[in-house]
Amino acid sequence: MGAGHAHRLYRHGHSPVHRLPPHCKLAAVFAFVIIVVSTPRESMWAFGLYAVLLAAVATAARIPAAFLLKRLLIEVPFVAFAVLMPFVVPGEQVHVLGLSLSEPGLWGAWNVLAKGTLGVGASVILASTTELRELLLGLQRLKLPPLLVQIASFMIRYGDVITDEMRRMSIARRSRGFEAKGIRHWGVLGKTAGALFIRSYERGERVHLAMVSRGYAGSMPVIDEVTASREQWTYAAALPVAALFICLLGWTL
Repeated sequence: MGAGHAHRLYRHGHSPVHRLPPHCKLAAVFAFVIIVVSTPRESMWAFGLYAVLLAAVATAARIPAAFLLKRLLIEVPFVAFAVLMPFVVPGEQVHVLGLSLSEPGLWGAWNVLAKGTLGVGASVILASTTELRELLLGLQRLKLPPLLVQIASFMIRYGDVITDEMRRMSIARRSRGFEAKGIRHWGVLGKTAGALFIRSYERGERVHLAMVSRGYAGSMPVIDEVTASREQWTYAAALPVAALFICLLGWTL
């Protein structure tokens, strides 16, 4: 976990949100998502207030709206699933713009869209203000099982290596005149995927042997120890505490 790896979601800055310790931000986002999911779907106004809270955090982090909205496109598959729900979920039918739609399906679609969008938005803000290495340190600080932290660390470290390997294989295919144009070429692509898997597996074995030869015994050394003051915890808790207040109002009103 000692090497720094920038990622496309991260936006360099010096805002108060950027300066918060990673484990504070991770805990705040996790608590916020749990509270949002626990909110009754009928309390539509509550989800609007949640969106305002996220907008306030994005403003404090100096994240442009265009940057945030562009990265929210990752939830398009969930939007497509939600759009289909009013047509396929059984139940009482209602007429909207001349279409006969399922009322339970409409509520389900709203539930998926509202809670999913807020969860993705909170995750994007977290990724935009926290580097990958800091996220790993934060997970370690929150006492996540060390093996899971190591797996995540290696995924980050060698994800680009595997991507470059795949790119070189693609260049080799094209240099030999290959161009996938239809189902008849799936066999070649399947063999390529198999070769990539074997190369990645062999690389993993070599890396493990190299680590063992250097004294690896199942745990990685901690390079940095991140700490947080009471003031920083209070600042990070503002989002989930405000969301909890909204959630309680949604259940009582």
